[in-house]
Amino acid sequence: MQVPASQAQISMGFTPVVEQSAPAVVNIYAKRVVAEQVSPFMNDPFFGSIFRGQGQVRQRVQNSLGSGVILSGDGIVVSNFHVVGDATEIRVVLRDRREYNAKVLLADEEADLAIMQLDGAADLPHLDLRNSDEVAVGELVLAIGNPFGVGQTVSSGIVSGLARSGVGGDGGRGYFLQTDAPINPGNSGGALVDINGRLIGVNTSILTRSGGSNGIGFAIPANLVERFVEQAREGQTTFQRPWAGVTGQAVDFDMAGGLGLSVPEGVILSSIHAESPFAEAGFEAGDIVVAVDDQPVNTPQEMVFRMSVAGIGEKAQVTRLRDGQRETLAVQMIAPPDRPARDETTLSRRVVLAGMTVANVNPAVIAEMDLPLDASGVVITDAGQIAPRLGLQTGDILLGINGADIREPKDAESALRDAGRSGIIEVLRAGRRMAFRFRV
Repeated sequence: MQVPASQAQISMGFTPVVEQSAPAVVNIYAKRVVAEQVSPFMNDPFFGSIFRGQGQVRQRVQNSLGSGVILSGDGIVVSNFHVVGDATEIRVVLRDRREYNAKVLLADEEADLAIMQLDGAADLPHLDLRNSDEVAVGELVLAIGNPFGVGQTVSSGIVSGLARSGVGGDGGRGYFLQTDAPINPGNSGGALVDINGRLIGVNTSILTRSGGSNGIGFAIPANLVERFVEQAREGQTTFQRPWAGVTGQAVDFDMAGGLGLSVPEGVILSSIHAESPFAEAGFEAGDIVVAVDDQPVNTPQEMVFRMSVAGIGEKAQVTRLRDGQRETLAVQMIAPPDRPARDETTLSRRVVLAGMTVANVNPAVIAEMDLPLDASGVVITDAGQIAPRLGLQTGDILLGINGADIREPKDAESALRDAGRSGIIEVLRAGRRMAFRFRV
């Protein structure tokens, strides 16, 4: 970036950047069909809570409005999951008013990203991705999108923070660039570009108390977007993240002193699964992960982000701190192993919990169902229609039925057949042992 050399250049402001970037930012109109329960008491403050969950179920069309960014001439577009996820109809409108139907190739709710393909598109304007690790606080940026549905709008600001996690209304799972460029509803999925017109992030959320922009907006870094595009082109429909097989927490100031650190840094590992690639590389509980591929990590979210950017099939260079010594080890980035076989089984009509589906717990099941890392045994993967009436939930781990241990899926069918029409089911839920009595 060069300093303007004349009054003419100063008066142009960001015009050249906008002319280059704005044609690649699109408006998105999405429709989805949602089911809702209708009850005459639904708006009553007293009876509404009593009759919650009762009433007729009807379908209605829900519309959403957002933005997107064209990333290739053949019509690959990135947007947010909350804009187009589960959409039944998507219409994309370019700045020059051309319109295209679109279909979602890959979507991921956790990352709030979706990759789409425009039907019949060719030779479209598009943005190049910039390495978001090169972005620095203080850089000038432009946010381009369709706030409040008023039409394409450009706002300017700076990058005001890097490596933000635990913010943005996603439950603390994300990793963002922070900007003070005004971002409002409708900007979601739009572009955050640098002064050279390269995409550094996809605008996703704001931190606000009033509902409007307060100068704190968040964008998903371009390096993660690049991995999404690669997997979409490979034919994936859901984003495949490398599996760490570890649990850990950020090292805070109080912990740093006890660990002999002069300043807090890194993520201390509290447990490691036997199948974890970190275990295979030589990591142990108590080690502190301070960097992945030479990029510092200070929260679990940063660690997950860095592994996702590295990608499955690659080896990440992970720096650990143990007994005051730093060492960098190569860790293979793998998908969660689907072994032992999950042997997913749906219970037959001959038992009281007919229709409930159970499976062996393995690393893949742990990752898919967000189970504790040390989970084992047999888990309910789909409670069906009857089990919830007894209090059972998807994600419960079956411990026993009428005193019979449940070690594999077929044991559940056998024990329920022996139990007949009454008995006690013991489960483990969120670390708590619970028992449910049934009689039919």
